[in-house]
Amino acid sequence: MPQIELTPAERKAHRAEAHHLDPVVMVGADGLTPAVRKEADAALNAHGLIKIRVFGDDRAAREAIYQQLADELNAAPVQHIGKLLVLWRPKPAKDKVADDERLPGPKDIKVLKYSKRGGQRPEVRVVRVLGNQRLTPGGKLKKAQPKQKSVKKSRD
Repeated sequence: MPQIELTPAERKAHRAEAHHLDPVVMVGADGLTPAVRKEADAALNAHGLIKIRVFGDDRAAREAIYQQLADELNAAPVQHIGKLLVLWRPKPAKDKVADDERLPGPKDIKVLKYSKRGGQRPEVRVVRVLGNQRLTPGGKLKKAQPKQKSVKKSRD
């Protein structure tokens, strides 16, 4: 797979974003192993922008690892500075599964009841509101009314 080409402005923006990141993949003495490729691919899927630390002293070997990772993982090489490599690949979109049976969960809401005499603290009460309930302005719970069906739509 070919690597992604970035414009200089995009590369600059990704370098700025990567500045505060810590390395998530480490390349040891064995070099670029299948396990390293797998971890780098998983990290790119999870984060999109990653730093890789290479523990070798040979600059040419680090440059080769950098280009090889970018080619094999279909990522854009962003920066190679010292023993740190920065790669970017757009994160894949997550599939959201729509569950029609799912209802809203319960919520805990604080209700404040102020005293009629002004100098006292308000009474704090925590009320659990379920999905089919609502809280009135007076602080009481009411069940939601069933939605009215349209007479016009039901005659079809």
